[in-house]
Amino acid sequence: MVSRMLRAAACKVVVAIAMVGALVAGGLALVPAAHAAPEPSPIPKRWQLEISTSPLMMAVVGGRSYFFMTYRVTNNSPQDQLFAPAFELATDEGDLVRSGRDVPVEVTREIITRLADPMIEDQISIVGNLLRGPENAKTGVVVWPMPQQFNAQISIFAAGFSGETAVVEVPSASGKSEKKLLRKTWMMRYSLPGQLKPGTGEAFLPVESRWIMR
Repeated sequence: MVSRMLRAAACKVVVAIAMVGALVAGGLALVPAAHAAPEPSPIPKRWQLEISTSPLMMAVVGGRSYFFMTYRVTNNSPQDQLFAPAFELATDEGDLVRSGRDVPVEVTREIITRLADPMIEDQISIVGNLLRGPENAKTGVVVWPMPQQFNAQISIFAAGFSGETAVVEVPSASGKSEKKLLRKTWMMRYSLPGQLKPGTGEAFLPVESRWIMR
């Protein structure tokens, strides 16, 4: 009797292992739903705008250093879209800064003047209806004060370029789970040298660029 029970238990273990192997081979993550990090759909299910960006650049204006970049957005979706982008810069020290915050209007104007492109719009004037087609593409600029402290990693998150969303449950301070809305966001990650020289015109390409849910 005992031997039959042991053989039956062993069979169940083998079956369980086989099922786990099949799930892993099939690309299914064995992660509890509450901790799963959703990924954007590989094929867009909602409207999505095309975005291309310049390298991350630096400028000194009025004795203060800034990061900035230009971007071009094109609406190839089936309909015109209300375009209201939001760019955030995150450091490896945990700081998160929205573009334009603590950036005087005069600084943005000076950077646009230096770029010498009459089609570039600041982050306020670019907001509005984005018509379909490449002939209606817009070019914008976003500016951040250079963070006082960071090691080598900077990430930039660009939201407002996709209508895809996802709702996830996350633990709250009370211990109960609460729902959080995530939006499909274009992420760019940069690895910067230890010593920056903002006045030299040095620019940086991202080491990673991809869509994420954030």
